[in-house]
Amino acid sequence: MLVVSGTIPIKAESRDEAVQLALDMAKATQAEDGCLFYQFYADLADPNLIRVFEEWESEEALARHMQTDHMATFIKAIPRLVAGPVEAKKYTVSAADPLSA
Repeated sequence: MLVVSGTIPIKAESRDEAVQLALDMAKATQAEDGCLFYQFYADLADPNLIRVFEEWESEEALARHMQTDHMATFIKAIPRLVAGPVEAKKYTVSAADPLSA
């Protein structure tokens, strides 16, 4: 399994447009084969910082995702909405177990 975690700093005046773009992206991506989880979140301390968290079955599933029309639309639209660099990291996960308190 792969996990992707990232941050997207958004211009305050572009927040509504960025949120709609993220909602559209999440809806399309969640329907993809190999997508286990895909969601955007607003940071609690900074509402103009959007976080993304993804889980993928395989490297191949993530690679297919990167070639989709909705990813192309997102990549084209996001540069005019951001207030700084977009950052993302990919993690390879060998096991995932429930965490108990």
